[in-house]
Amino acid sequence: MGIFDKLKNTAFSTVGSAVQSLGNKKETFTFSALPESLAEMQQLPEASLDSPFKTAALTVCALCAYGADKGIGTEMLNWLRGPRPLSGMDISFLNDRFRDGKTYVPFSYFAGATPDNDYTPSQPFTVTVESNSVSASEEGYMKLFISSGGADSPRPIQLRRKGDGRWFLWEQYLMSDIRTPKSADPWA
Repeated sequence: MGIFDKLKNTAFSTVGSAVQSLGNKKETFTFSALPESLAEMQQLPEASLDSPFKTAALTVCALCAYGADKGIGTEMLNWLRGPRPLSGMDISFLNDRFRDGKTYVPFSYFAGATPDNDYTPSQPFTVTVESNSVSASEEGYMKLFISSGGADSPRPIQLRRKGDGRWFLWEQYLMSDIRTPKSADPWA
């Protein structure tokens, strides 16, 4: 291998490492209490929506609120979605996901929440949002991942950047089924 080939391979390796390190990022958010209204959510520092990670973390909070009060949760989610509010199909999907008392699902994304403790998170509420090497593969969008204490792999959430630089919820796949809480598991 000639000197040019060695330099070229080193350059590609360096560029590849730089792109990978930009893609593999974790941000952790801590909430002393979960917002119980849109006004409370808008008072949080994350409400600037200047990062897709912040919007993703607030989406978990909004889904928790939806499980407690559909009206408040809808307001929060519509605000997080910006100019694209929830459709009838989106609301029907959420209602289906929360059916049968599955309000624990969004809480499973907070640290300490596991099937063994019926998805009771540690307090303060802490959620970690991650990116990977393909997170920014589509211009203007960011696909991030959040781990659940009841699933084997992190769940995706996609955000979209508006022209003003704020990031809004585009799609979320956080409400997929997870392991049954211990108290509701007939086999436990």
